[in-house]
Amino acid sequence: MGLQVKTMAEWMAEGKEPEVLFWVGSAGAFDDRAKKITRAFVKILNQAGVQFGILGTEESASGDVAKRAGNEFLFMMQAMTNIQVMNAYNVKRIVTTCPHDFNTLKNEYKELGGEYEVMHHTEFIKKLIDANKLKVSSSMVGKKITFHDPCYLGRGNEIFDAPRELLKLTGVELIEMKRSKRNSLCCGAGGAQMFKEAEPGNKEINMERTEEALGLKPDIIVTGCPFCNTMITDGVKYSDKQDETQVLDVAEMIAQANGL
Repeated sequence: MGLQVKTMAEWMAEGKEPEVLFWVGSAGAFDDRAKKITRAFVKILNQAGVQFGILGTEESASGDVAKRAGNEFLFMMQAMTNIQVMNAYNVKRIVTTCPHDFNTLKNEYKELGGEYEVMHHTEFIKKLIDANKLKVSSSMVGKKITFHDPCYLGRGNEIFDAPRELLKLTGVELIEMKRSKRNSLCCGAGGAQMFKEAEPGNKEINMERTEEALGLKPDIIVTGCPFCNTMITDGVKYSDKQDETQVLDVAEMIAQANGL
């Protein structure tokens, strides 16, 4: 059976409102690697029987990159367009796999008329488990992993426990990097830096972070952000360790553990 996904417009045509809006995000919609994270999360939502909707072609960029790059006008245009669309659908709850969108939707849309309960996908999956709507198989016993805290998830919004609790349910051995949680090192992509040219001759932040993770000799480096996933994947490839160490999102870990 294929993935079960409906747009908000399709829900409205049926005269119904879904439990939650899944904000896919630019990376999750267009980047080939991030699409796998999107699919993994949808599989989890389907397994848990969650009624969710997406905006589809009505979803614009959240405005995070524009704002961090200093283009406040573009941010306002993107944000107001999204708020108008979401309010028309009476959206109350939003879940997203991208901490950048999570932070923007949660903390920066309020003053523009966008009042929503916004959750990162690790928080939402944890809620499903706590409500006995989802079980996680401990089928990944024997795997050694480390978790990289995304800046906008960890230091920015104080979410440290949810991803770690989910990962432990899969049966893995979680080993912390020296710099983790509030002291975590940025992957180098935040603040629109992902789209800027590298400074010649300088060691890139993503390489320093990847080397720290690889020093633990993990089977998997786990992230909770498509930007972090890209940066650390690049670091692993540059270190020529892609045959030894995978880079996966928390959603992919849960989906893999459950055989989805």
